[in-house]
Amino acid sequence: MNDADVSKQIQQMVRFIRQEAQEKANEISLSAEEEFNIEKLQIVEAEKKKIRQDYERKTKQVEVRKKIEYSMQLNASRIKVLQAQDDVVSEMKDAASKELLRVSDNKNAYKALLKGLIVQSLLRLKEPSILLRCREMDVSLVNSVLEDAKREYAKKAKGQAPSITIDKVYLPPPPSSKQPLGPFVLASQDGKIVCENTLDARLDVVFRQKLPEVSPLESYICYENLNQ
Repeated sequence: MNDADVSKQIQQMVRFIRQEAQEKANEISLSAEEEFNIEKLQIVEAEKKKIRQDYERKTKQVEVRKKIEYSMQLNASRIKVLQAQDDVVSEMKDAASKELLRVSDNKNAYKALLKGLIVQSLLRLKEPSILLRCREMDVSLVNSVLEDAKREYAKKAKGQAPSITIDKVYLPPPPSSKQPLGPFVLASQDGKIVCENTLDARLDVVFRQKLPEVSPLESYICYENLNQ
């Protein structure tokens, strides 16, 4: 083989090596680009997921704040309604108390009231000996109905009427809003059993019993006032 053939063969080998190297380089480049694209996609997806989670977290926070604000506003409205309702009921009770201050003006009606309340109290106590405390101004009226009340009690209870002593310590006269109104308080002689039949005590009982009936109406009135 002469020099020309050797040179030619060397040139062919060089071209082959260069071609193989180029192909290998292209292969490495494509593989690197593919790995880069995969990693880039993973990073993008991770960031998207992070953004979605952050968005969901902030959305929930906003919803929680809205619920808290709504709850606070609702509670504030309820308090206003209850306060307005309580004010109206108190006004009604005050008005009724003022009317009760005049209950003794009609002596015949007041006398019948005294008798009825004495009988009612005796039926509740059912004690053989009773201490009755009334207003000093009512002593004569109480004495005038006492025997009739005892007879009516005996008839209703189907037993003997108790002995009744009028206490020398009297209830305060009207119109003291801080003291019990008449007509009286009854108790057993030992003071262990007490039946308070003052008009303000009875008024409290009536309002407690009627409050479920009054409240819905007053709540509606109060609600309408709050929205005006």
